[in-house]
Amino acid sequence: MVYLAVKALVSGVIVMIVSEVARRSPALGALIVSLPLVSVLAMIWLHWETHDTGRIAEHAQATFWYVLPSLPMFLVLPALLRSGLAFYPALAICLAMTALLYIGMAAGLARFGITL
Repeated sequence: MVYLAVKALVSGVIVMIVSEVARRSPALGALIVSLPLVSVLAMIWLHWETHDTGRIAEHAQATFWYVLPSLPMFLVLPALLRSGLAFYPALAICLAMTALLYIGMAAGLARFGITL
């Protein structure tokens, strides 16, 4: 139980630091968020818990494929906000778009024998 609390605390501290930095400097906050900190932490936790390098390799590869359909959101959201759309509707549109892109990515990769 202590281990789960430590994992949650470390992960939460990272999110808190990013949000505080982003309030002061959006570009620096974006730089920190663009680092694969969550993925690296997940791989560390996975290694600590299982020592299963095959599972870690699968996680890393799946993360690569799932990052790709999420990238358009970071172009569409600013465009929607700058066009005058309110934040929550713009975010909802981007989340729906990203979900559709995830589904499309999984289906497209399945055609090439890659399962996520």
